[in-house]
Amino acid sequence: MGHPVPLTGPVRRVVSLVPSLTEAIARTRREALVGATDWCTHPADLDVPRVRGTKNPDRAAVAALRPDLVVANKEENRELDVRRLRAAGVPVWVTVIETVPQALDSMERLFAEALRWPVPRWLVEARRAWSRPVPPPTARVAIPVWRDPWMVVGGATFTGDLARRLGLANVFADHPGRYPRVELADIDRDDVDLVLLPDEPYVFTADDGPEAFHRTSTELVSGRLLTWYGPSLLRAREELGARLPR
Repeated sequence: MGHPVPLTGPVRRVVSLVPSLTEAIARTRREALVGATDWCTHPADLDVPRVRGTKNPDRAAVAALRPDLVVANKEENRELDVRRLRAAGVPVWVTVIETVPQALDSMERLFAEALRWPVPRWLVEARRAWSRPVPPPTARVAIPVWRDPWMVVGGATFTGDLARRLGLANVFADHPGRYPRVELADIDRDDVDLVLLPDEPYVFTADDGPEAFHRTSTELVSGRLLTWYGPSLLRAREELGARLPR
């Protein structure tokens, strides 16, 4: 984002305020991760101090962990928290991720320029997995991320771009909002082939979500595979593609 991040050498202590970045760092050099949010659920056996959520981190707890670097994301974290951490003398690296290629490039910069670690093999493999040409769309989909009120994936989002690279046309891709509120009737309509219901941020389940739709088929999918941009990218194309229309 153009903000200087003062670092004097390789980073040995990291606090992550983003689940995707937490998984990426833990997969690469777990011993360097000294703090994460309550929402950082992968790896499942991660045992580090928690610093509350992505939107309300305990800044005093973060500073007390003496990180060489805090990693954050423009969409998931508040500018206020980033500013106040920096004012307290804590270096913060903020990623901006709206497409799959941008995610891969941002991760590479994070490791090479910020952390000053070798680019991990999983990232090289993820880039290879997503290097294929974008296929023509085979289905029109909607992707709710919340209900009551209903909210969907709109334009300029990582999830929307990932879906596009799976051959799915997001019917809300041209909406000016990134996660607009819509009426159920705007989703459950005849020209939508499939509604993807992820298990995060809203936890759609077999008993909570599909019953609302009468015109359109639904598919429960992993929110991590659909919305995270770390090591989950290794499996996302194959596992999501196996469950989606062709």
